[in-house]
Amino acid sequence: MLSDQQIDAYAREGYVSPVEAFSPEQARGYRDLLESAERSGGGLSADRRRKMHLYLKWVDDIVRHPRVLDAVQDLIGPDILLFHLTCWIKEAHTDAFVSWHQDSTYFGLDPAEHVTAWVALSPSNRESGCVQVVPGSHAGGQQRHAAGGDAGNMLKTGQWLDVPDDARIDLMLLQPGQFSLHHTYLFHNSMPNRSPDRRIGLGISYIPAHCRCDSRQRLSASLVRGVDRHGNFDLDPAPAADFDPQGMRSHEAAMRRWHAARAELIPKANTAT
Repeated sequence: MLSDQQIDAYAREGYVSPVEAFSPEQARGYRDLLESAERSGGGLSADRRRKMHLYLKWVDDIVRHPRVLDAVQDLIGPDILLFHLTCWIKEAHTDAFVSWHQDSTYFGLDPAEHVTAWVALSPSNRESGCVQVVPGSHAGGQQRHAAGGDAGNMLKTGQWLDVPDDARIDLMLLQPGQFSLHHTYLFHNSMPNRSPDRRIGLGISYIPAHCRCDSRQRLSASLVRGVDRHGNFDLDPAPAADFDPQGMRSHEAAMRRWHAARAELIPKANTAT
């Protein structure tokens, strides 16, 4: 899926963008399904915006899309687990932002081979507050984060990194149906949405099956390609349909585990030297 040049750029810069997944028309259809789910549920809670692939069939279709997985396989190999997913929505003309951070900070994954695929369901550009990155910053490994309390920060843990004013910053500009890929150690953020439309994207965390999480709480994950020869996670089932009762139960159980692990991993990361 990725060219040799893109694979080299990922190793050197820590990201690749943009990559084509599906058509703008398909992206519009997925967005309509999301907004229908929001209306039917009276809005989606924070937890319902996480691991949505466990209870929404159309999200499961996206995370298993061949073009997405082909690109991820080029970076981490053929045996792929989906560790986590978050639906990022910035409403039009709002101050919500995401502070500078590394995805690795509170995930507790080893080795650090996690790659995030950020799939756009609406335009993600400078005006709408697209993801910005510091190219090459992944080479420095895990960095210590500070904790803040800004109410507008979509990272509710308040984690942030200090990025120098003169740092080179690239924008990951995406049209609906496109996606970017970035390394777990890459410094990235996003600014407020000043556009007249919502900015909607799925942040999908893929890991090779040999990765493990160092939390005492055992977590679940979804096998989306290849085989799992390691057994480091309990495997979640795919939903049979949107809001399938079994899918809803799987989602609730997975989120209970997620919160229990976070309660351990966040203090551990904040006190690490």
